[in-house]
Amino acid sequence: MNAAHLAAGFGMGIGAVGTAIGIAMIGLKACEGTARQPEAGSMIRTTMIIAAALVEAIALYTLVICIILTGK
Repeated sequence: MNAAHLAAGFGMGIGAVGTAIGIAMIGLKACEGTARQPEAGSMIRTTMIIAAALVEAIALYTLVICIILTGK
């Protein structure tokens, strides 16, 4: 096991934690927004799904970088 494998493991771990925190915050704020204005629930839900997709994209980029690191 070389340093690239270790860096890939740590990088993916940090990326997963960051993604989990990001999606949790999105869900928290969406629930708060819907509780405050129930009539805006569908618009909030749409925005939440788009934001969650962008956060997940960051996790996929992290995974690709980690795979590239382990290939060296």
